Amino acid sequence: MNRKQFFILLVVVVVLGAAGWLVRQRSSDSWHHGGAVLGQKLLPDLPINDVAQITIKAGADQVTLARENNLWRVKERSDYPAGFSQISDLLVKFADLKVVQSEDVGPSQMGRFELLPPGTGSNTATAIEFKDQSGKSLGSLLLGKKHMKKSPAGSAMPGMGDEGWPDGRYVLTAAGAASVALISDPLDTVQPKADQWLNKDFLNVENPRSIAVQFPEATNSWKLTRASETNDWALADAKAGEKLDSSKISSVTSPLSSASFNDVAPRAAASAGGSNTVLTIETFDGFAYVATVAPKKDDNYPVTFALTANLPTARVAAKDEKAEDKAKLDKDFATHQKTLTDKLAKEQALTNWVYQLPGYSIEEILKTRSQLLEDTSTNSTATTTEK
Repeated sequence: MNRKQFFILLVVVVVLGAAGWLVRQRSSDSWHHGGAVLGQKLLPDLPINDVAQITIKAGADQVTLARENNLWRVKERSDYPAGFSQISDLLVKFADLKVVQSEDVGPSQMGRFELLPPGTGSNTATAIEFKDQSGKSLGSLLLGKKHMKKSPAGSAMPGMGDEGWPDGRYVLTAAGAASVALISDPLDTVQPKADQWLNKDFLNVENPRSIAVQFPEATNSWKLTRASETNDWALADAKAGEKLDSSKISSVTSPLSSASFNDVAPRAAASAGGSNTVLTIETFDGFAYVATVAPKKDDNYPVTFALTANLPTARVAAKDEKAEDKAKLDKDFATHQKTLTDKLAKEQALTNWVYQLPGYSIEEILKTRSQLLEDTSTNSTATTTEK
């Protein structure tokens, strides 16, 4: 290679290197516009400990979560307690969201990403805003169309169709911004549905000693009792020929032990009248629950609760109690008493509401008297045949 050829080759290398750098720089620019840089946090300055209000709005729906006296509440449900873990998870998630792609988009293209200003029209965004205790905005986002991860050819998952499944979402960090960012979380749970943000901790009835259901039709009513936790259940005021069927009562002897609800309303919304059914449960720990169950509506039963308790204030020593055991027994009693006192306070705070209970959580308890008894017609027929 002579000197001339060497210089020509050197010039070609320099030109190709410059062209490569330019292409790379332009490619890099396409990943960060308007301050949204690949790998950068979407809300880098969100002070999650200062957030005292979260508003989520989409279309005509809105939910407002507000922290008052260190307790989060759902404003659209008359300040019913909100689920703390849900809100905590949401705040941590938003503080850590990162940009995985960013591109310039003109105003005419915002609808394609479902990032038009929130409203009742089509292709509008879901808006979320964080505020502090004084109402000052700490950050906001518009959540748009979900990004779909396409399934490889011939490997679509059942029910997913050709689009695949959501693996991210397009977002806008400010109104009027020209840069749309893509994040790697579809944020499926960020919805303006008040019932989804309620604290679902509920009553937990333990150790029942009597269960009674009073129906509008008195002949359907019944009451079960037992002398101790190990005794069998008995039908109070049993009539001649009435005998409990142990297989039929098994579903009613643990009422509201793991109950759940779908939604709440202020207690003033409770329905009144003689069509209600009343469930009364007394426990060996001294709790007395009274649940008023209104007729079923839209697959739910509106239910209100009243709760009283007669808790022991002192331990009764056993006749053969040893002096060396007294300290431990006194400590165990004090611990148990505190547990019951805390449980009473927690559950009494839940009695000012109308709960929408799904059918499966209450219908098994609302059996009529005849549904708890042995079927004597079969025995009578068999006796007649033998004669």
